[in-house]
Amino acid sequence: MPELRVVSTPSGDVDSPAPALVGALRAYFETGATKPLSWRLSQLDALEHFLKEREQDILDALRADLGKPAAEAFGAEIGLTLSEIRLTRKKLASWMKPERVRTSLLAMPGRSYIYREPLGVTLIIAPWNYPFQLVVLPLIGAIAAGNCAVVKPSEISSNVSALIAKWLPKYLDRRAVQVVEGGVPETTALLREKWDYILYTGNGTVGRIVMEAAAKHLTPVTLELGGKSPCIVDESADLDVAAKRIVYGKFFNAGQTCVAPDYVLVHDHVHDALINRMVSMIREFYGDDPKQSPDFARIVNERHHARLTRLLGNTDVVTGGETDVSDRYIAPTILKNVKEDDAVMQEEIFGPILPVISVSSVESAIGFVNRHEKPLALYVFAGDEAAQDRVLSGTSAGGTVLNHVWLHLSVPELPFGGVGESGMGAYHGRQSFETFSHRRSVLKKPTLPDPPILFPPYSARKLHWLKKLF
Repeated sequence: MPELRVVSTPSGDVDSPAPALVGALRAYFETGATKPLSWRLSQLDALEHFLKEREQDILDALRADLGKPAAEAFGAEIGLTLSEIRLTRKKLASWMKPERVRTSLLAMPGRSYIYREPLGVTLIIAPWNYPFQLVVLPLIGAIAAGNCAVVKPSEISSNVSALIAKWLPKYLDRRAVQVVEGGVPETTALLREKWDYILYTGNGTVGRIVMEAAAKHLTPVTLELGGKSPCIVDESADLDVAAKRIVYGKFFNAGQTCVAPDYVLVHDHVHDALINRMVSMIREFYGDDPKQSPDFARIVNERHHARLTRLLGNTDVVTGGETDVSDRYIAPTILKNVKEDDAVMQEEIFGPILPVISVSSVESAIGFVNRHEKPLALYVFAGDEAAQDRVLSGTSAGGTVLNHVWLHLSVPELPFGGVGESGMGAYHGRQSFETFSHRRSVLKKPTLPDPPILFPPYSARKLHWLKKLF
């Protein structure tokens, strides 16, 4: 199997072995080797062995790239993935069974089924913030559905990318699963090829590039994008609980989470009380000097550190604000007196900076959310169920959690995906299997009898009875 390396020629053209790579995978897929349940289960077993046997290597790579504490790295990158493997392995045989559905009177006698069949050769492009999980989690779905796959880890999280490239081929069937390392040239070369499915996780700018490339081959896509996920805190909320969970959700992985609370809309009656509790909770989690805490991660690189530092600008800092580019450190920071047109409100923050905005009511918060693009996630803290229901009915989001943050990701029965600018398509649990499968309609008819009502010559009597069938 060729390794993908892009070479620039003197004319500026790109010479890439991507066609040979994809061709070899397609040839293997066409042998039917990936379709049996036994092959799929063996690959899921191998993935589990990979995670267990290389656990410390994975944790070390995540620490090197993002300064991830072991508890955060294991829970979000390894534990979640292990749970998905085990669920998929347990349920796969039943998911693969043809699903019998009702047959219409017009098609009787007969039996109708939905068969799930693999799509073929798939491409998974992963980001850097959860660089291990977001390669392996969609790969579970691709394998479970019987596909071949190329996975493209992010070059920004270079240690994890190198680990995946080194070890994944030693565990999985290399004729069916390949790893491609590299940056923009390698990704561009891959996107020129014809795929049967593409799953991309990242930002909307690149998402548009992926979708444009896919459109040339009519390739279906799942785009897991991001956006500014709001957190609404009603005056009926339990403020101690809200402060604890918001601080946890925001500063986990130093805020580099696509579903982290991006900003808080809090009722003005409890604005100051919530901020005071969040400041106290930061101290409880990370101590008086979070820079010295072993439980606070780092920004992935200097470029992103500079971007976040610029966002701090002339903001009103309640706590935090300290930066150290040499350590890729930005303190857990809370901002107040934030305006809707401030720079920090114009893009997804993706870092440990939390703007807090005062609103006069739940309806005002709903209006604020609806003036912006539909978010990947939306969080509501409210003891009043009527307030919860008003937010649910008055807004749209990829997913929503009431009185907590992003734990919906840990429920495999809940499809994970965006809406509008925050993405399209979904995966996790059975939805991953469905995403990488084609639902093939099959009608099984006996050779006899043949109801004469269907066939010419037609008559008024046939038409009369035909109308009764609909």
